[in-house]
Amino acid sequence: MLIDTHTHLFDGRFRNDLPAVLERAAAAGVERAVCLGIDRESSLQSVAIANQYPLVVAAVGIQPNSVAEAVPGNWEAVVRLAETEPRVVAIGETGLDRYWDKTPFAQQEEMFDRHIDLARRLGKPFVIHCREAEADVLKVLRREFAAHGPVRAVMHSFSGDLATARACLEMGLYVSFAGMVTYPSAQNLRDVAAEVPLDRLLVETDCPYLAPQPVRGKRNEPAFVAHTAALLAQVKSVSVAELEEHTTRNARALFGLAAG
Repeated sequence: MLIDTHTHLFDGRFRNDLPAVLERAAAAGVERAVCLGIDRESSLQSVAIANQYPLVVAAVGIQPNSVAEAVPGNWEAVVRLAETEPRVVAIGETGLDRYWDKTPFAQQEEMFDRHIDLARRLGKPFVIHCREAEADVLKVLRREFAAHGPVRAVMHSFSGDLATARACLEMGLYVSFAGMVTYPSAQNLRDVAAEVPLDRLLVETDCPYLAPQPVRGKRNEPAFVAHTAALLAQVKSVSVAELEEHTTRNARALFGLAAG
């Protein structure tokens, strides 16, 4: 069994066939998919999907590139969802992004701190988006670690270097790999994955984006997480079954999920 720890099933590309998408996921061995909001509206949609489909659980947040578009009341709506909806298992996605310039960086930092504080208050993990901002994210995480101890979070769709991964692992985080790790040009990511202990490794699709190599160019969907798991099993020199066992156990522990 597998858990796809990062999806955006609210995306319009799933509007016409979401039930079939989830049926294919179950047939591929996916027992849970975490659907993450990126703003108020998609957080509401993620919760609605989780409430409708048992295979799905939700996370709510305002992604760094959406922060500048947020209007008064949006953050409060996310907080209410996190506080009141039983199927919200995490806060996010949140984090920092220097690749895009949609949100002034100081605003990103302030909102990142809000998400971390909310996650700590509610005893939920948080999910980190980091794009070309590794040093900035580590600075925030080190401050959190110094003040509160091990950080209950995941670096999603990891694309950083080994030093960044090691720093995250030392602070208690999980490291998650998406379809990028399967691309021929991504040997650097495979080298990092080889060093991440099995008990801190997660898998994801980040669908509808980043379809893994065997289905590259298609709309990504949760069933395709099996391709990423198979590649990571090769990288870790373990069987696919062992890789699945570890990553599923890790996801259950991080997100507080019962066995599917």
